[in-house]
Amino acid sequence: MARRFVEGEKIDIGFDGERCIHSRNCVLGNPDVFVPNAPGEWIHPEAGSVEAVVLIAHACPSGAITYHRKDGGADEKPPVVNTVRLRENGPLAFSAELDINGEVSFRATLCRCGASENKPYCDGSHTKAGFIASGEPASKDSVALAVRNGPVKAAPQPNGPLKVEGNIEVVSGTGRTIERTTRTFLCRCGHSNNKPFCDGSHKAVGFVG
Repeated sequence: MARRFVEGEKIDIGFDGERCIHSRNCVLGNPDVFVPNAPGEWIHPEAGSVEAVVLIAHACPSGAITYHRKDGGADEKPPVVNTVRLRENGPLAFSAELDINGEVSFRATLCRCGASENKPYCDGSHTKAGFIASGEPASKDSVALAVRNGPVKAAPQPNGPLKVEGNIEVVSGTGRTIERTTRTFLCRCGHSNNKPFCDGSHKAVGFVG
């Protein structure tokens, strides 16, 4: 499903169903704009203020919801600090100027359980698979990055880990710093004994993806 936009007078709202992980931030945060289980169109840009729509979009961890402003306000900008947050028993939640296979976005949730049918993106399969992975692993010694933003490239390696290049801070689910780095390999097979980092387990388990 390609991203589609619902046009409004002051703001257009974009939605990509293949990126959605059903965090429900939109339908709970502004149920007038995002109407769940509605027949026909479920996104109504005119039902809320521009700023309310912007806040909801920024709270969408997967980047499924985006927007184009028409009121003269600025569209979304890259974060001032690039992070990848570890969801407890769940995906890798990126907030960065992120390039994934040539597609650039500022928010994305990527699979780390190995079970998603929409790799490299999360599709919620970790729940059904019973995936277990702490969102609070031990911190590693690291020094502050000279630059904390800028482009980040996330490249899924064939049948292997996620190669991440660029200024990035790996943080726990509660925001504690795990590592600061400019290059790392993150597990996406679900079997590493050093999660969230790759330890080569994908070869032993015959991971395909």
